[in-house]
Amino acid sequence: MKEIIENTQELLKVIPEAQYVDENWGQLDYYSSNFPVKWPCILIDVNNAVYSNVGMDKTATPMNRQMASYTLEIRIANIKLTKTSARAPQTQRDKARSIWTLIEEVHKKVQGFAPTSMCGKLIRVSTSRVAREDGVQEYVVLYSGSNDNV
Repeated sequence: MKEIIENTQELLKVIPEAQYVDENWGQLDYYSSNFPVKWPCILIDVNNAVYSNVGMDKTATPMNRQMASYTLEIRIANIKLTKTSARAPQTQRDKARSIWTLIEEVHKKVQGFAPTSMCGKLIRVSTSRVAREDGVQEYVVLYSGSNDNV
């Protein structure tokens, strides 16, 4: 799972709009004005993995081989300090909605990406908004993947 996170981070760090790309260790759980990120940010984690046995290979360690199906979670967040009302200037509204551009850029990179040589391609399964009260606009995008022979 470590390689999946590391390789996805390498893939996403080249997105110019993203100021911070890291493994998710709870950076957005610090409800204060001093979040340990730069905005906008992308946080990556494997939030669920299910394993099934596929047989035995006496030349491998461990000998009992498994297949893993996992969910890669990508959190995309930005601090939202500008209004998006219909009467706000268009440039202000565009800036306030820039998170959607970042979500699309992440998707272009991740959809169909195989994080390791043993992994299948990642496929998006959902996008959801995280309700917050601190001015942070946060979305979670989940991708399903599989890993053979673990």
